[in-house]
This record gives sequence, C-alpha cells and structure tokens, in this order.
Amino acid sequence: MVCCITAVQLAGQEVKVLDLKVQGSKRLKPSFIKLISDIKPGVALDSAVINQDIIRLKRLPAVAHSYFQVFKSHDNFYNVFYNIEENITINPQVNLYTTNDDEFAYRLGLYEYNLLGRNIGFGGFYQKDIFSSYGINFRAPFLFNNNVGLAINFQSLTTQEPVFLDNGTADYKYNNTSIEILGLYAFNFKHRVELGVNFFNEDYLYLNGATDVSVPQAFNVDKILLKGIYEYDALKYDFQYVSGFKSTFNVQYVQANAVTLPDFTIWWNDFRYFARIRDKDGIYDGNIATRLRLGLATNADSPFAPFSVDNNLNIRGVGNTIDRGTGVVVLNAEYRQTLADRDWFTIQGVGFVDAGSWRNPGGDFGDFGDDQNLRIYPGLGLRFIHKKIFNATFRVDYGYGITQDATSGIVFGIGQYF
Repeated sequence: MVCCITAVQLAGQEVKVLDLKVQGSKRLKPSFIKLISDIKPGVALDSAVINQDIIRLKRLPAVAHSYFQVFKSHDNFYNVFYNIEENITINPQVNLYTTNDDEFAYRLGLYEYNLLGRNIGFGGFYQKDIFSSYGINFRAPFLFNNNVGLAINFQSLTTQEPVFLDNGTADYKYNNTSIEILGLYAFNFKHRVELGVNFFNEDYLYLNGATDVSVPQAFNVDKILLKGIYEYDALKYDFQYVSGFKSTFNVQYVQANAVTLPDFTIWWNDFRYFARIRDKDGIYDGNIATRLRLGLATNADSPFAPFSVDNNLNIRGVGNTIDRGTGVVVLNAEYRQTLADRDWFTIQGVGFVDAGSWRNPGGDFGDFGDDQNLRIYPGLGLRFIHKKIFNATFRVDYGYGITQDATSGIVFGIGQYF
C-alpha cells in the first residue's frame, strides 16, 4: 500500500484523500479516531502521515493493534482505511510487595481507559500500607481535539514513613491529601507538555523511634505545588514489544503557607530506551528495556527529603522507603525474553539489575559515590501478558541485594515495572 502511494506521487500527480474510514472498532468511536488522526478528507495522501497516525493509534489503551489500507476511488482520490484491533480497557490494578523483614503492602484499583469510547481514563484505587489510602483519577488527553486535554486527580495517601535522624530512625504517620488539575497540550506527534497546580495538605504524626528537639513530632501544613512536564515520545509498540526512546522531564515548585517551612524545587528526568532483539532464526523474541532517572531537589538538611529508596518505585527487593535523599541517580535495566507466545497470551522471562545512589539531605555530589548510598539489586522475574486487555501484564520479580546492608524481596504488580 505504501508503494502504491509512492508510485503515484512520483508520477507528479496531485493525490488526495477522499475519505478516512475506520474498521474493526467496537467501543472506540470512529469519530474519535478521525478527530485525532492527521489524515483528513481533502488532504494530500502521504504515507509518512499515515504511518504516524498508526503509531499514535497503537499508543492508545483501547488499541491492541492497528494497520492501514489504501484503495483508489476515482481520478486522483483515494480512500484510506484504518483497521483497529481493540483491547479490553476495564482493567483491575494490583500491586503487592514484601521483603525478608515480613513487610507486606498492597494497592488495588479499577480503571476504565476508554470511557465514552474517547480514550478517557477514569478510576480509583485503595491502598493498604499499614494505613489505608485511596485516590480517584480522570485523564482525557484528547478532550477537545488532538492537541488539548485535561487531567484531574484526587488522593488521600496515608503511610508509615521512616524519618532518618542523626541519632537513629523515627517512624511517623504521614498523610497527604491533594487535588490536582493539569492542562495537557500536544505540540505534535512526539512532543507534549502538562502544566498545572496541586493543592495539598501534609500531616506528620510521630509514632515511635528516635527523637530530636529540632524535629517536630507533629505538624500539619497546607502547600501549593506548581507542576510542569515535558515529554518526548518516539516509542513504537507491537503487542508486548517496545522499541525506541522516550524522555520525560518533570519539574515542581512547592510553596507552604507556614513561614517556618522554606519553598523548594524538585526536578527529575526519566530516560527510557527499548530495543528489540532477534533470535538466531531472525525472529524478534527479546526486548532490552532501560530506564535512567536523574533528579535533584533543593538541598535542605531535612529528614523529610523528597526522593526515596523504595521497592515499588526504583529498586526491587530493597524494602519500603528505607532511605531518603535530595538527589537521585537510578538505572533499571531488563532483558525480556519471550518464552511462549500465542494469539492472546504471552509469557516472558526477565533478568534485571536495579542500581541507584542518593545525595544525603544537606550533602554534596560526592554522596553519590558513597558506598553507604549505593544499592545494586540484580534479580529474575516473570511476566504473564494478556494481549487483548490493556496493561494486563502480571509481573513478579525477586530482587537480591549485593551491596552493603542489603535485603531481598519479592515485588508483584500489574503492568511492566517501567
């Protein structure tokens, strides 16, 4: 089909699209697909634009696979057909994790990623991590057109947080209740931004452990967070396989209503790179996946530093918030090997290494090279993937630490780790 388009263009004729037709969609509305597509009736027939539309469609939670066809209508007018294989988009979310310290926590959620057939995500979660938490999320990246969208999030997170003092560790009950509103804007196919504001309240209450006269045992403060996200996305998807590069930059400025608490800024950038690997017969059945996170925050000498070392965020097997810092460097690297692949189901074996280091609160960049801050956790895992349900990847990973004072642990979850 692409060669047909190219041949007509090379002949120097003005080739145009008569109509864009959608086939195979059930819950995803054809009107929505036409809204977000760059191919429109009357525009020039361009295979590069069509291929870009297909990649965009494959990124939608509702689309498992998509391809196109082109047929001549009359004169120099052609009909373009986008063929859709849909995902099931009502999706439960489960995250479980434990360590050899008998610690156990979980998060359960239910989300619809194709509300009203327009790629609108809506759902919520319940979390039990000693204390109960919950949240509700709404996200419509194409609410008005293929450039402008909106996201609204509410959550109340309550956890037991370790606070690392000079004379030991204290445990605090921490609650963060917030409402966030974000405007979403896509400049083009690969570049987009999110800008918004988050109003939240933080409540710390001392439970047990070490104390320090300079650290309050209880405080409650309202804060305002201004957020900006810039994303470059050049990833390509083919069912469970991913290839390409993606960069996400996140910057936040936080202001408290208490004069005793200074304002602070935090930023981090996630770089993701994926490559598909062929076997000896030339068949793609492996996937290299990497994520590098670099981040810094205002370097206050505070026990409540923003970057944490955590099982479910960055280092599998390390435990639940075992340390904090004002700077972070983390590399997650995986090799995903397909062990079985059927029409609707796939099993992958995973070998991984999670490694990271943190800057101590009030410290310097030399902290990143300190043995006490370095953590390296290799491990193995399995992925059980339903190819017709969005994000239906059940993962189980076991990470084993090889650095100073290391632990080990199992991390369960829905979706790839990154």
